[in-house]
Amino acid sequence: MNNAGFFKRFVAVMIDSFILGFIAFALMFTIGFFIGGMLSSPETMAKVNSFGMLMDVVIVWLYFALQESGEEQATVGKRILGIYVTNKEGERISFAQATIRYFSKYLSSIMMIGFIMAGFTKNKQGLHDMIADTLVVNR
Repeated sequence: MNNAGFFKRFVAVMIDSFILGFIAFALMFTIGFFIGGMLSSPETMAKVNSFGMLMDVVIVWLYFALQESGEEQATVGKRILGIYVTNKEGERISFAQATIRYFSKYLSSIMMIGFIMAGFTKNKQGLHDMIADTLVVNR
């Protein structure tokens, strides 16, 4: 298997972030529109913001976990760049493994060290890949 490099993975994340940002904006705009937007009380807006943050975590988790454990084994960004997520045997990962991989990214994001590791490790794995026992490879 030909492991995908750091910069290819980085660009894929940027594409996925753009897509997810658009989804989050559309969701919050719609919710704000239906509850009266800025005309609502500060308490209502605080509840909407809390709900929005929770929905953001759920939507982003499902976006990554469902796609990476799915038939394509890749998010939209990864598909555009011709890379996908697999286990060390080259098989599709489970939803549970994709979920572990996603939530492990929170550890990887500490000072970005876990992500930067993908540029220097033998199999080009980030910390989250090591924890979930996954690889990101070229098609």
